[in-house]
Amino acid sequence: MKAILIRENFQDLQVTGSFELFDNKDKKVFSCKNLELPWLKNKSQKSCIPEGEYKVVNRQSAQYGNHYHVLDVKNRTFILIHPGNYNFEIKGCILLGEKLTDINGDSYKDVTNSVKTIKKLLKLAPKGFNLEIKSKPKKNEIL
Repeated sequence: MKAILIRENFQDLQVTGSFELFDNKDKKVFSCKNLELPWLKNKSQKSCIPEGEYKVVNRQSAQYGNHYHVLDVKNRTFILIHPGNYNFEIKGCILLGEKLTDINGDSYKDVTNSVKTIKKLLKLAPKGFNLEIKSKPKKNEIL
């Protein structure tokens, strides 16, 4: 299976976007929203990870239960896809949710129903998937 994460809205404290999962016949089987930290030169626990392609595997922990681990991120370790709603819960990882809305009134969009969203994804891709991360062109950017 393959997933594509597209970074769409770049802000000072976070980046929001879309996540889609495709089966082995390239049919979209799942989609949701994502929340990451902004690009701060891949700084550990402060930045999103570089654009590129990664292998993602299933992982268990006491803190997050069943979730995912993004492997082989250059100069980084333990990049996870785990439940959470707010940018201050990320620490360099990726949060997935059903929708983007400002839950806590801080003027930043948060992801909703994160636990439910991760559970749906785990049912579709229990062993993991290949992940491609890319960015939507920013305003005034020429392709």
